[in-house]
Amino acid sequence: SLVWGWEFITKVLDLPEDKLWASVYEEDDEARDIWVNDVGIDPSRVVRMGKEDNFWEIGTGPCGPCSEIYFDRGADYGCGKADCGPGCECDRYVEFWNHVFTQFNKDDRGNYTPLEHPNIDTGMGLERLACIMQDTVSIFDVDTVRHILDGVAEIGKTPYRNGKAATDISIRIITDHIRSVVFMIADGVIPSNEGRGYVLRRLLRRAAVHGRKLGVDGLFLTEPADRVLSVSGDAYPELLEQRDYLHKVIRAEEERFAATVDQGNALLNAYIEELERRGERTLSGDKVFRLYDTHGFNPELTREILAEHGIGIDEVGYREELRRQQETSRTHMKAGESEGWSDDERVFFDLPDTVFTGYHTIGGAGRALRILSGDEAAEEAGEGDTVAIVLDRTPFYAESGGQAGDVGELAGERGHAQVLDVRKTRNLFVHHALVDRGVVRVGDELRCTVDAATRNRTARNHTATHLLHRALKDVLGGHVQQAGSSVDSKQLRFDFTHYEGIDDAKLLEAEAIVNRVIDEFLPVDIEELPADEAKAKGATALFDEKYGDIVRVVSVGDFSMELCGGTHVRNSGEIGGFKIVSEGSVGSGTRRIEAVTGTNILPPLAKAENILASLGGMFKTNPEGIVEKIEHLLTEVKQLQKELSATESEKMSESADAILASASEINGVKFARGEFKGAETEALRKLCDDIRVREKEVIVALASVTDGKVTFVAAVSDRLQERGCHAGNLVKAMAAAAGGGGGGKADMAQAGAKDPSKIGDAMAAAEVFLAQTGIKM
Repeated sequence: SLVWGWEFITKVLDLPEDKLWASVYEEDDEARDIWVNDVGIDPSRVVRMGKEDNFWEIGTGPCGPCSEIYFDRGADYGCGKADCGPGCECDRYVEFWNHVFTQFNKDDRGNYTPLEHPNIDTGMGLERLACIMQDTVSIFDVDTVRHILDGVAEIGKTPYRNGKAATDISIRIITDHIRSVVFMIADGVIPSNEGRGYVLRRLLRRAAVHGRKLGVDGLFLTEPADRVLSVSGDAYPELLEQRDYLHKVIRAEEERFAATVDQGNALLNAYIEELERRGERTLSGDKVFRLYDTHGFNPELTREILAEHGIGIDEVGYREELRRQQETSRTHMKAGESEGWSDDERVFFDLPDTVFTGYHTIGGAGRALRILSGDEAAEEAGEGDTVAIVLDRTPFYAESGGQAGDVGELAGERGHAQVLDVRKTRNLFVHHALVDRGVVRVGDELRCTVDAATRNRTARNHTATHLLHRALKDVLGGHVQQAGSSVDSKQLRFDFTHYEGIDDAKLLEAEAIVNRVIDEFLPVDIEELPADEAKAKGATALFDEKYGDIVRVVSVGDFSMELCGGTHVRNSGEIGGFKIVSEGSVGSGTRRIEAVTGTNILPPLAKAENILASLGGMFKTNPEGIVEKIEHLLTEVKQLQKELSATESEKMSESADAILASASEINGVKFARGEFKGAETEALRKLCDDIRVREKEVIVALASVTDGKVTFVAAVSDRLQERGCHAGNLVKAMAAAAGGGGGGKADMAQAGAKDPSKIGDAMAAAEVFLAQTGIKM
């Protein structure tokens, strides 16, 4: 490798040997010997360098020492230091060729093990070599690149000043980006919002923005693209073959961006002026998002433009705005599905039934027969369009029988779409899809790929509903009938007829039956039979399912047999596990169970484990000891409550003397009243009894404030009741004065109110009530 490389650069490229240097790993004597003995280079021009410079490795995996070739550009490019040489940070010595002797494997512990088959990885920097051969300062001065750069400068009517002018940055960015854009498009990449397509879109739009910085008005990127073709077309003839296609993609993306970029630029400039006027250095997240969502300025572009003014962006705020928009889009998309495509029958009436192949495969091909945009038929759909597509055949299951439609991808030669849902219109399968790359046209042959994980999780849930139906019949009785169901990739929901709530023991019993059938790995057999024959065999018809003359019968061993058009697992063991997560009423005589299966059991399990771990930390015990700890704590709480109640009773008893001592007289009868904070109603009632025991003729009115709410309790002694005094009427008058209500019996009654500031008014109302109503003497 070293000998071949040396001969190539000295004999073929005719680079002067006195300008060439070599570096080797400081411990690699073999490489140095090859340079000196086999190549014949002057030993003084072979430099030993450390691991950082001459040992190639990236984390773990294959690695080894390397040997590099440098070119001395001369003292004019140097730093002037006495020790300046290969490896110096200045621009004098350019490393342009590296030979890696891959002979070790590095493990995650840092050990280097010799490879069984060592090899050599040799690589030369073509553009660095071009700079050397043409004696240029930078890649932008190499003839082929300079040809493109000069074209950009001409379009912008701005002279290039070899990196010394501010406008040179824009000229260089456009030059660099358009080269990448041309090769990416020719390699099959198209602008999109993800992956390579996103990189391409970002390059195109960044170049367009910098064109405007140069004062270019209108579309211009196809012109420098043609310059790329002129200098690279001979070496890469496929570029010339795709010239029209390249123009179309570049122009379409530039037009899309140009439609809003001027407004975006004006808005961004206004934001910058506002920030500078206020002395602020951060653009808020909502403004960054507005630039992106409305004007096509991705945050990277906004960040770059703002950086020129020393301004940053609110990253967290932007991400929050993006999250909200995504949630809103999903909501609107669902609304569009229910409203925008409500006239499917009208636009699809002339199409033949879709052939469904998805019972046996999750892949295949189908031809696009009709594309619906909004509620109108269209010949094609472009990137960013959400449309409905009908294929002549499809493996995608369409929502029916309570089972959600499949999701996945449609891919053609011209474009790609994400299938978000599939619905049925008559016997047509309507794929609701988002075109994320290129275009999809009527007549296109599209590769269909159903998302396997989503399909499998949905199938698990669907088969589990059949098992649950039978288990509930066994546990609750034969009256149980399905009243609705919903299965998707996340969970299953099963509605059924039942006249009362189900206790935990019954639910656990049904759950155990389902899991027992799962553990038995019973085969799931599916056959098509005449409807009458299927019913005669005992197959259960499911709610909300329409059946023809020929029906599908889904049997899980001898345990369950139902008519069903959905997709299912091949045997019960594939369900993995079954867990009920909720049970409740959804109407008179109808109950609902929600459950999860397979790996969907793990999130709620992890949540429960986290709760147990938190409780264990709080009680300083392992999960097994939590119940005992709680029982002990409850016992302590009850004891403390008992002691507190006794203490309060003692205090209340002491309060009785004070209340009686301060009692007033109304018509010759004692009226005892008192106010408390935080006293329980039962304590107030007990205090009333204590006062009545001590005083044979007394009327009592007590009030307490707890958590901002008022409780009133009134009591009348037996003798006064006989003379016409009524506690219920008294407390009602008190509560009314405080904006509340209540009542009760003649001997004792209670009421409530919300305004503690009205307690004084309530007590005054009691005195007025007693004075006006009078008491028979």
